[in-house]
Amino acid sequence: MPAKRTPARRTAPARRRKPATRTTARKHPARRVKIPRKGPIHARAASWLVLRVVVPMVDTRSDVVRSRKDAAILRATHQGCPTCKGNGQIFTKGKDGSFTGSKPCPAKPTKQKVSKLAVWKSSRFGADKNTGLVGCSCPCGWKQKPRYRDAKEATKALRAHEKTKHGGKSVGGTWYAQTAAAAAAPAPQQATPSKVVANSGKTDAQWVKQNKGMPVAKAIAAGKCWKCSGDGKLHAVFGNEQLLVVCPECRGKGAAPKAA
Repeated sequence: MPAKRTPARRTAPARRRKPATRTTARKHPARRVKIPRKGPIHARAASWLVLRVVVPMVDTRSDVVRSRKDAAILRATHQGCPTCKGNGQIFTKGKDGSFTGSKPCPAKPTKQKVSKLAVWKSSRFGADKNTGLVGCSCPCGWKQKPRYRDAKEATKALRAHEKTKHGGKSVGGTWYAQTAAAAAAPAPQQATPSKVVANSGKTDAQWVKQNKGMPVAKAIAAGKCWKCSGDGKLHAVFGNEQLLVVCPECRGKGAAPKAA
């Protein structure tokens, strides 16, 4: 009787592995650097310096440049806009005058396309390169210049600082914005009228000595003008003529200016 043959064991075919999906975003070259645990001390120190100092500086600089370009594009496309006054976004204020937030300009842009060269110049040079950006500060002395795109990003940076330095508790930090509205030019100062006094019966030294010499701090504390000490006029000599000049600081009122 022939021996029974055992059927061969069938194995399931190997499943085809799907290729791993590659991400298009490439990491910064410095991100791939690893701090060696062994080796020369200078190599480990250089690796630590690259990861902890160089990489954050490069990332921060890239974010600032990108925010400046975005703000420059908004200024160019909203040039002459009466709603946002050429800023591209509107900064809201509270009753006390402090900034409370920001929102995009609801008006239609005045331009649909801007020059790349104009955007590059506006974001890199001039006093308006930070216009439209937001900065934040903390009472402890920490401060960030206008570099964030909106109030939300500035608030996020302020909260990160409070978490690191103040245990996550707020100590009254604020944020501020740089707007495109230029300060009004001060009115040109008019020439102060003067009066020539003849036959005063005094010498030039005696004439000039009539000016009151009150100390500046004392005059301001008394509510008087620091230049004329409350007299409202000045005695001067010019070209062998004795002059009586109205004080240019207080305009002859003798009171201290509001700025003082």
